[in-house]
Amino acid sequence: MAWSTRELALLAGTTVNTIRHYHRLGLLDVPDREDNGYKQYSVSHLVRLLRIRRLADLGVPLAQIGAVEAGGEPTLAALRDLDADLAASIDRLQKARADIAAILRERAPADVPAGFESVAMRLSQSDTSMIHIYSQLYDQAALDDVREMVEQYPADVEREFEELPEDADEATRENLAERLAPDLAQSLRDYPWLKDPVARLKKSPLATAETFVEAVVELYRPAQLQVLYRASMIAHRMLEAADAAGDEAASEPSGAAGAPSA
Repeated sequence: MAWSTRELALLAGTTVNTIRHYHRLGLLDVPDREDNGYKQYSVSHLVRLLRIRRLADLGVPLAQIGAVEAGGEPTLAALRDLDADLAASIDRLQKARADIAAILRERAPADVPAGFESVAMRLSQSDTSMIHIYSQLYDQAALDDVREMVEQYPADVEREFEELPEDADEATRENLAERLAPDLAQSLRDYPWLKDPVARLKKSPLATAETFVEAVVELYRPAQLQVLYRASMIAHRMLEAADAAGDEAASEPSGAAGAPSA
């Protein structure tokens, strides 16, 4: 019995265009034409087509089907590589599903940085952009710490910082810097890597520093940058004062501070 191209496609559960594509790639022989000019496919063509479809369904690239069919160790190696690729694809798909579930659960923007879905509504556009950049500069542990910092910072102060007008007077800027400083100081104490982030970098220190500076300057307004600078200076002074007080207390003789015991 002989089949036309369309009939063969229906039998194999594929399309006429797919069969023609296999012909072009040399995977499926082109049958002889009958007197009426139509191709006439036989059982051997059907079996060959089904074999190709089987390998394609396994994920074997069409360009590698010939090598996989050869058998032996090259075939086993190709299948092992394919299995590893499929496992990686499954991992990516599972992560994507988990991320989508978090976005839906938190009603977060679809483009929120991964892992920040729960705090997305507290992030300004500039903050979100910076975190996207962080994800390329710092490792996952650092990003987890950044998320914790976002959770801990007072929402009202963050909102005031985001809405800070460019013509804000000096008193307003100084007041905001002083209100930002305590939480910044606490973050510097809780996450020591902020002072020396080399161990958390995914890129070189130079590339990280250059990218960070460029991003901050472009994403934040001059008034905000001034407040951030002042808050950073105040925070470091607070830490230095606390460390000095701790050193002084540690150097005092036992019992010098406080009433003597009975």
